[in-house]
Amino acid sequence: MQENDRQWLTLDLLKAAEKFFRARNIDEARLNAEMLLAHVLRANRMDLYLNHNRPVFHRELEEFRLLCRERLRGRPLQYITGEQFFYGYSFTVDERVLIPRPETELVLEHAIERLKANGCTQNRKISVLDIGTGSGCLAVTLALMLPTVDVIAVDLSDGALEIARCNAAKHGVSEKVRFVKADALDPGFSEEFSGKFDMILSNPPYIPEPEWEGLQPEITEHEPKMALTTPDGFAFYHSIAASSSVLLRPKGILCFELHADGARKVSGIVRSGGFENIEVHRDYAGLDRVISGVLAECKG
Repeated sequence: MQENDRQWLTLDLLKAAEKFFRARNIDEARLNAEMLLAHVLRANRMDLYLNHNRPVFHRELEEFRLLCRERLRGRPLQYITGEQFFYGYSFTVDERVLIPRPETELVLEHAIERLKANGCTQNRKISVLDIGTGSGCLAVTLALMLPTVDVIAVDLSDGALEIARCNAAKHGVSEKVRFVKADALDPGFSEEFSGKFDMILSNPPYIPEPEWEGLQPEITEHEPKMALTTPDGFAFYHSIAASSSVLLRPKGILCFELHADGARKVSGIVRSGGFENIEVHRDYAGLDRVISGVLAECKG
């Protein structure tokens, strides 16, 4: 990659970049090389192999080298390319929002399953409140997958809301997703909304602050801390569960993403908030990842 006068072909450059990353202990070296080169060439990963003899021009080579250096300094691949896929859909991301994780796709799947099991069908409008929307990945994907859903997506960060609105427009669901700036920890949070919801959905900040410094530098140096941590990791669960008893219809559903060690305590919080039929689901690593419950009718 350092031979300035060489005319690189796509596949040769890809192999050299993979070797470069592997020698510097970058995880998934081949994937990083593919994603960065595809981004520079305005192509997809398959195109790199279909057009493996395509010459890489000087301007493209310089841009690719610059991005490789960014990656080597620890900037996440998704922030470099400005894109992350969630449930098969492309989402714009930058340092103002968390990078959507595969684990959060399980929250989406479980939320849809519980809505259907609870009788929320295509015969009527479904109203969902997404608290801590970030990039908007849950709200936008839900709007794409359920034709009759309307979502109010909430975040405290102006930057996150800007990105989320961009993603809603990108996928043509701006009319189905309304964005609101609000703080779920504010005692008056529930007064921000009129009407009742069929579901409240949240991937809240759940990492206890003492764990922050032990996380990977790619997280601590680039992702927004306010979207990840609270002092003990449970503040949002308490606040949202309390608000949900007011904001949900009777038999409405509350659905959270979990810290891997938080299921027992969050189950207690949800149960104390007047919810029943509580379910906890594990991710593909066998860790507790999603919890949901149904609001008892007497709490409506």
